[in-house]
This record gives sequence, structure tokens and C-alpha cells, in this order.
Amino acid sequence: MNLRVHPLSPRRRALLLSAAAGAVAPAALAQSSRAPARPLKVAQIHDASAAQQDVSKDFLIGSRAAWQAINARGGVRGRPVTHLNLEVDGSEASVRRALDSLRDDPACVVLSGTAGDPAAAEVVRQLERENLPIAHVAPWLQNSSIEVDERTFPIFAARQEQIGHALKSLMAVGIRDVGAVYASEADHRLYREDVERTAAALQLRLQGFPAHGDLARLGQRLTPGTPAILLFVGGTPELVQFTRGLEKQQRQRYLVALADVNLQTVMQMGGARSTPVIATQAVPMVTASLPVVRAYRETLARLFDEPPAALSLAGFIAARSTYEVLAEIEGPLTRPGVLAAFQRRGALDVGGFRVSFDPRRRSGGYVTQSMLTQDGRVVG
Repeated sequence: MNLRVHPLSPRRRALLLSAAAGAVAPAALAQSSRAPARPLKVAQIHDASAAQQDVSKDFLIGSRAAWQAINARGGVRGRPVTHLNLEVDGSEASVRRALDSLRDDPACVVLSGTAGDPAAAEVVRQLERENLPIAHVAPWLQNSSIEVDERTFPIFAARQEQIGHALKSLMAVGIRDVGAVYASEADHRLYREDVERTAAALQLRLQGFPAHGDLARLGQRLTPGTPAILLFVGGTPELVQFTRGLEKQQRQRYLVALADVNLQTVMQMGGARSTPVIATQAVPMVTASLPVVRAYRETLARLFDEPPAALSLAGFIAARSTYEVLAEIEGPLTRPGVLAAFQRRGALDVGGFRVSFDPRRRSGGYVTQSMLTQDGRVVG
């Protein structure tokens, strides 16, 4: 199915989110005569709030593409997969309603690919508080400060790892002063600890700049004493607003963004015209030759009118990592059995994307960087 809508329009976002929500893959329906009557349900919670819809939309497209491809090859051990999408608005109450809808549905055996970060963190908290025994696999959990228990299995590098990777690169060329720009009060509250802890560990001098409203105005008001290197903690639209303010500055600035930012969209929105932007990614480059990346590009090109992007690759990998464990379970695919299988699994290779959990029950082997140059190119 091709949706040919301008990539930045609200209509495009609405169409893609609604098309993905609650959809049963057509391939699964086509195989219903050969598969068991009761399909296997895999639930995905996605945050469609204004602050997270860009992240969730891309992540959801990647996951949806993966499950459609899996169904086209026969599903999980011959059972078609219903990719059950649960839209939330990021609030505690909306996450609770989503989890309540799964509680009494035994056909739903796993929760996979929660996006974005605030919703993923809220799911972690509520699963532990309510003692709901379901595996929470490959969430887009960027907050390094969130403690995870035996139900949650993060496979992507968290924000602290991304910041550390980016700042170490700057240290290699003698940079000792860095600024941290927080796109909103919520970003400042959620992620300040991660940023300050990482900067202290690297012995960097850090200045914080929480936004109080207009990000373009904040960019205009930076003083000559502000560090030339600025770590930006926020999403793609907010980054574009901030760079428009930086265009008024005479001093050259360099922005380091994190994995929530889509550089292609920054370019399409006319941002960063005079400010180089470096973005960390928690997945391989979308041009990489790894088997999982090649499968992602082929599947995306076949099913969606969408360019490859790091966040949709992350969604694809989230679904594929879930499938790999489900496919190896012996015996009935039940919610307790699936949770036990993930708890036993110490390492996983998803087409070259390697997953192995540390003592904090996190895995984050991949951090890569791309740069948006002033002439509009994205280079690795």
C-alpha cells in the first residue's frame, strides 16, 4: 500500500498513524486458510501526542513493515500475527487504558516496540506497579535513569550512551566546553540528569539552556560566551525552530542532536541552513550492508512510499528481534512462556544487529553518527 502524501504535512502523519493502527497484515488474511483460526497477537503502544508523533510515526512504520514481511513468509511457526497498535497520548491514564485492554486478552503474548521514550518509561513503571506478567520487548526507551525489571528488554542504546559517544568524539579534537539545549521543560526535567552525569564523567564543562517557550528566540539570544558546541535534547520540529534562531548569530555553532531527530526531515523543513548538525543513531546507518538493514530497505521500498530513516529502521529491528525469540519457543506460544523465553535469552543476533544485556538489563551495542552538512547532504 502506497500513501503518497507530503512527508511534512499533518495529513500525512494522520494517514500513516491511522493506517497502522489496529491493522491486520493483508498477508495474514491471505493465509488464513492455511493458518490456525486464532492468530497470534503482538501489541505495540505508540505515543501520538504532538511532542512524540514524529518519532512514533517512523518507528511504527518500520515495525509494521517487518510484521507484514513476517506474515508473508508464514508468520510465527505457521501462525499469522495480528499487529495490534494501541495509540496513547503520552499520559499516565492513556497508558493505563492501553495496558488494561491487554490484561485479559490471552491471545496477546508480547508487547513490542513501544514508542516514544516517555510512553516507554511509563509502560515500564506500570508493568512493575501492576505486576503484569508480559514481556516488554525492544521499547524506544531512551531515558538512562529508568530502572528496568525482569519484564522489560531494551535493545537500543539509551541517551546516556549516545551523549557519551558524541562527546567523546568532540573531546578527541580538544573540545572541553559544551552547552545543553533542552527543547522543553519536560525534556529538561526528564533528561537533565543523563546529560549532567555524562558530562561530569567525561570532565567536560557544561552549561544548560532550558527553553522557556520560543526556541527560535533562544537561538537568537545566545551570547558570545556560549559554547560553540551545543547538545540539543528534543525532537525534529524543535531542532528546526532552534536553528532558525541560530541563523541570526554571527558566531558559528555546531549542534549535536540525539536519536529522536530525523536529519532528512530537518533538511526538508528548511532547518540548519547555516548550522552543521550531527545526530547520533541507536541503529546502524540505513545504507549499511548488514542483512537486517538490507531486508529493511527492500521491505520498506516494497510496502511504503517512505525514504529509509533511522527511526523506522529501529522499529523494523524491534519487530524482528521479537520474532526471532518467538520463532524459537518450543511448545505453545503463551504469555508466560514468551516472558520466560526472553528472560532466558542472554544474547541475540538480528541480521548483524547484536543484542546482549548488561547487569542493568540493558543492551546498547550500536551508536552511530550522521552529519547534515550546510549544503544539505547527510553523511555518515
